[in-house]
Amino acid sequence: MNTHAFKVLVIGSGNIGQMISALLAHSEDYHVTLMDQSEASLSKAPAHPGITPLKQGVDSPDSLVALMRQHHAVISAAPYALTQAIAVSAHAAGIHYLDLTEDVQMTKAVMELAKTAKGAFIPQCGLAPGFISIVGMDLARRFEKLDTLRLRVGALPEFPSNALGYNLTWSTAGVINEYCQPCEAIVNHTVTSVPALEELEHFALDGIQYEAFNTSGGLGTLCESLAGKVRNLNYRTIRFPGHRDAMKLLLQDLRLSERPQLLTEVIEYAIPKTEQDQVVIFATATGMREGKIFQESYAHTIYPQKHANHKWTAIQTTTASSVCAVLDLLLQKHLPQQGFVRQEDIGLKDFLANRFGRAYDAYH
Repeated sequence: MNTHAFKVLVIGSGNIGQMISALLAHSEDYHVTLMDQSEASLSKAPAHPGITPLKQGVDSPDSLVALMRQHHAVISAAPYALTQAIAVSAHAAGIHYLDLTEDVQMTKAVMELAKTAKGAFIPQCGLAPGFISIVGMDLARRFEKLDTLRLRVGALPEFPSNALGYNLTWSTAGVINEYCQPCEAIVNHTVTSVPALEELEHFALDGIQYEAFNTSGGLGTLCESLAGKVRNLNYRTIRFPGHRDAMKLLLQDLRLSERPQLLTEVIEYAIPKTEQDQVVIFATATGMREGKIFQESYAHTIYPQKHANHKWTAIQTTTASSVCAVLDLLLQKHLPQQGFVRQEDIGLKDFLANRFGRAYDAYH
C-alpha cells in the first residue's frame, strides 16, 4: 500500500459507497475509511488493504469532526437527509467535502457553508446532478449565443418486465424525493419552478421508445450559472413509456407523496432489484453560430462494467466513477482548493481523460 496515499473518509457503505471505496483503494493512491452505522452493510464492503471499515454514525458531531481531521477529504454516500450534518462537520474539520445528493435544499445549505470553508465544497458529484451538468456546459460553450439546453438522464432496467417499466437500481427514497419536489428550470429567460412529473414528452433513441418528465435536482446549479445566457433550460428523467402515469397515480391520486415511507416499503416489497441495468444520457443544445442556428447533441448509454476485480451495475459505475473523478481532479490541483465548486466548472475533456471518468466512455 502507498504510504503517501490520500486519506479519504467515505460515509455510507451502500452500493455506491462500496464501489467508490473499491475504485479509490485499487488505484493505490488512496486509503479509504468506509464508515457506516450498519454492521451488515459494512460486512459487504470490498476486502482490500486500502479500505478500513468503521462502524460509526453521524449523530455525534464531535467524534465525526475528530475523525474527519485525520483525512484529506470526505465523500458523503449516505442518504440525502444526512447531507447537512456531514457537511457541517467537514466545515468544522477544515477538509474537502464532496457528496452525491440531488436534494435542492441540502445543496443550498452546502453552498452556504462553502462561503467560509477552508477546503473545497463540491456537492452533487454523481450522474444527475453531476456529470450531466458537465456535459450541458460543454455543449453550451460551443455556441456564440445559446438558445435552448435540454438534459435527459435515466437509470433503467435492460429488460423491463412490469407495468412500471422499472426495477430498483438505486435509492428508492431518492427516487420518490425527486418525483415530489419542485423542479428548477429556465423558461423564456426566467428562472422558475416547474412541477415534478409534468411536461411529459416521448422520443426515440437508437430505435427504443422512451418518455421523459420533470424531476427535481437534476440541473444542480446550472440554472444559476446560465441565468441570462439561455432562453430555455430544463432537465427531465428518462423512463420507459407508461411509468410517469403509474407514478402519478400512486403519488398524487392515492396521495402517497404524503406518506413516502409507506410508498418506499410498497415499492421495495413488490419491485425486484436488478443488476442488469443501463444508464441513458441524452443532451441537446441549440443556438447561434456564425449567424446560423445549430444543434449539438450528446447521447450515450452505459451498461454494467467490471472495475477493481468486480462487476458493477451501470448506476453504480456512473455515480461512483463521477465522484471519484472529481475527487481525483481536486487532489491533483485541477480544481479550486477552497470554497464552492460547481459541476459545470469541470471541463468535459478533463473529466473523460481522468482514470475514473473514463468509465463514461466505455461501451457494452
